[in-house]
Amino acid sequence: MRLLVSTDGIEHGRIETRKIWSTTCLNEYLDFPHVGRAFMIERITINKKNGKECREVAYGISSKTSEVASAAQVLQDNRGHWSIENKCHYIIDWNYDEDRSRIRTGYGPENITRLRRFAVGIIKSKGVRSVARKMRQLTQNTRAVFDYLKLSRNSCCFSDS
Repeated sequence: MRLLVSTDGIEHGRIETRKIWSTTCLNEYLDFPHVGRAFMIERITINKKNGKECREVAYGISSKTSEVASAAQVLQDNRGHWSIENKCHYIIDWNYDEDRSRIRTGYGPENITRLRRFAVGIIKSKGVRSVARKMRQLTQNTRAVFDYLKLSRNSCCFSDS
């Protein structure tokens, strides 16, 4: 395993360095279909206010071989995955207070999460700037939900086209 890429960034009041080591030497030992490489990502963050340093190491595997994607691309994909996940989780947790949900048995938690993500997806697909504001508007008037989604013939915004 050798260091292939190092990236630096300054965001959210901290200096962040990410490094990735990538190898194909472990592929034959990994019991995982379509493995293209194993990698290790090291994240070092320094808080700009107090100078405190934090080091995290994450291990992973990817189906992308070195012919398909560089180590830099794997590092970028890894970071992009978490930004999408965090944005969606934040909206759901903040607007639905999902972490305090009392739905805990059977398929209930998974089903309600899927419904919540579906609702957020519909609202976002309409180009809304604030999901929270639109949700407050819709919860105050049930009829507004049908008009917003254009689900009835006499919706105020319905068109036959």
